[in-house]
Amino acid sequence: MHTVWKGAISFGLVHVPVKMFSATEDKDISMRYIHKECGSPLSYVRKCPVCDKEVEWEEIGKGYEYEKGKFVMFDKEELEQVSGQADKNIVILDFVDLQEIDPIYFQKTYYLSPDQAGSNAYKLLMNAMKDTGKIGIAQISIRSKSSLAAIRVLDECLAVETMFYPDEIRPIAQVPNLPGQEEVKEKELTMAKMLIEQLSTPFDAAKYTDQYRERLLDLIQQKVAGEEVRIAPTQPQTNVVDLMAALQASIEAVKPVVTDPGPAAKKRPARKPAAVTAQQAVAGDAISPAPVKKKRSPAKRKET
Repeated sequence: MHTVWKGAISFGLVHVPVKMFSATEDKDISMRYIHKECGSPLSYVRKCPVCDKEVEWEEIGKGYEYEKGKFVMFDKEELEQVSGQADKNIVILDFVDLQEIDPIYFQKTYYLSPDQAGSNAYKLLMNAMKDTGKIGIAQISIRSKSSLAAIRVLDECLAVETMFYPDEIRPIAQVPNLPGQEEVKEKELTMAKMLIEQLSTPFDAAKYTDQYRERLLDLIQQKVAGEEVRIAPTQPQTNVVDLMAALQASIEAVKPVVTDPGPAAKKRPARKPAAVTAQQAVAGDAISPAPVKKKRSPAKRKET
């Protein structure tokens, strides 16, 4: 792994030298812009419109436009001083419960490893956080970008989750067309809950794959091999009007398939009347067992 940052975690007077590594990687398939006329890839040029020439990286600075066409300039050292990146410290401000943080605050995950002779302090912090069940809230600056951060234990490793500041989270009140206080139909709500229960399962990240990327890679291989590719258009879905019918069909679709129990199971005594189905439970239908006919005694049978 490539080291993206080096510094230290400090909590109280304890100082933990660490290295930072990206915990995730972008596996999007990269494509170039191509000139259709000749098939050549296009390049991006950093060109000054006034000097009419290409500008090298060492000639480029950063500036803030405070009025149209007017900028104040900053060099790298100034921005590092303002962001606090120069001191390379992750200062833990508070310890909190992870459940108290809404996932909307989280940005990107990094792994931390001990640097130089920091193994003992690293393990001390990790075990103390494990035993207390707490995570640390800190401020960190990476590449001149300051952000909040949550430091937590991930397996046997300390991880940093960079976070948005509260004023960077857009308020829900700005979301248009949210439903009002209309009442939800009780029958539809019951069916929806039943469907959620049937689809509920322990989370297993390995079962989810990027199907778009898989299909695109397959298409790339076909084109490289010179195959003629035709993709059938998908039928657009129509708006569902009958919610009850859609919910019932969804529940039926996820019901487990009943297999033949075999001859041994068929010899078992008669079972009790079947339980109420999902549709009957919602409709409030009562089910009573069919009446059992009494057998006539041999003495009362007519002789043939």
